Amino acid sequence: MLTRSELKALQAHSDYPSVSIIARTHRTAPSNKQDPIKVKNLVRKAIDRLHKEFKKRDVVAVVKNLQELVKKIEWKHTLDGLALFASKDHALQVGLPFKVKSRSVVDETFATRDVVYTYNRAVPYRVLVLGHTVRLFDAWTDILEEHRGKPFPLEHGGAGGASKLPGGQGINRSAVRDDKQSTFFKSVDDALAVLHKSNPLPLIVVGVERNLAFFDEVTAHKSAIVGLLSGNHERSSPSELGKLVLPIFEAGATGQRTQALVQLDSAVDANRNSSGLAQVWRAAVVGKVKTLLVEKDFHEAANVNEEGDELLPYTVEGAAALDDAVDEVIERVMALGGEVFFYQPGDLDVHRKIAAILNR
Repeated sequence: MLTRSELKALQAHSDYPSVSIIARTHRTAPSNKQDPIKVKNLVRKAIDRLHKEFKKRDVVAVVKNLQELVKKIEWKHTLDGLALFASKDHALQVGLPFKVKSRSVVDETFATRDVVYTYNRAVPYRVLVLGHTVRLFDAWTDILEEHRGKPFPLEHGGAGGASKLPGGQGINRSAVRDDKQSTFFKSVDDALAVLHKSNPLPLIVVGVERNLAFFDEVTAHKSAIVGLLSGNHERSSPSELGKLVLPIFEAGATGQRTQALVQLDSAVDANRNSSGLAQVWRAAVVGKVKTLLVEKDFHEAANVNEEGDELLPYTVEGAAALDDAVDEVIERVMALGGEVFFYQPGDLDVHRKIAAILNR
C-alpha cells in the first residue's frame, strides 16, 4: 500500500515517456488464469508505441523497467486491479482493491487516477485488535494486512496476561488485573503513537467490551477512532475482520460524498463553481479548485495549448497530448491540497461529469 507521501511523489513525476499500465485482474481462480495474458498484451501495446515514436536505444531503460515489473507480479495474489508505472528511472507496482478499466497509457506523467480513486473511495485506515495479544492491521476496503513492524504484535506479559495473578490474603486480584491491563493498553497506545505521528490514519478498535473500556481510558488517539467493533476477534482472520469493519468506512465515505454534493449546490447558487472539463481545467491550472467532484469512469484525452490553460483536440503523440486530461486535473487539485470525490456514472450529468467548487 502506498502512503500519501508516496502517492504525491508518484503524481509529481514528470518525464516523457512515462508508461502506465492499468489492468483489470481477479483475486481467485479460474477468473485469474487469463490475467497474465491480458497484462502482457497491454504492456506489448505500450512498447509498440514507444518503438514507433522513439528509437529503441532511447527507450531501452523504460522497456526494461516495464518488463521487470511484469516478472515480479504475484499472479496468485492479485486484487481486483493492477497498476504498473515505468519510466527510465522509475518502476512501481500497485495493487488496486476495486475494478478498473484496462488501458495502456504513454504520457509525460503517470496515470494515477485509479490510485487516487483508491485513496478517496477506499481511505487507508488501521484496525487495532485488543486482547492478550494486540494485533495491528493496515487496511484498504476489506483488505487487511497485519502490521509486523516492531513492536507489533504486542503480548501482555504481566499479571492477568501471560503471568498469573498474585494470591494471598488481602490482595485484590481484580484490582491488580485491572491495573496491569490499563498499563499494558497504555503501552499499546504509546506504540501506536509512533506510527500515527509519521502517518496519521483513521482507526477502528476491536475487542470485548471490557478491553474497549480500558483502552478508552488511556488512549491519546480518541480523535482518530472512527468506530468500534465489539467482540473477541483475537484469532479472527484478516478476511473475516475486513468484512466486519468495512461497513463503518463505507457509511463514512457515503456521508462525505453527499455533503460535497450539498456544498456544490451552494457553490452554484453563489456562482463559485465550474462545470465541464474545459472550465474545470482552467480553474485547476490557476489553483482555484477547492473541491473536485468527478464521475469515477470519466476519462477524456486532450492536448494542451502552449500556455497550458486550455484543452485542445487530441493528437495522440507528443508531450502536449494527454491520454487522460481528467487524471491531470485530479493530480493538480490534490497537489494543491484540494479534496477529490468520486461518483457513480450519471450522478453529475448536469455538470457534464465533472465539477469544481472554487475558492472564495
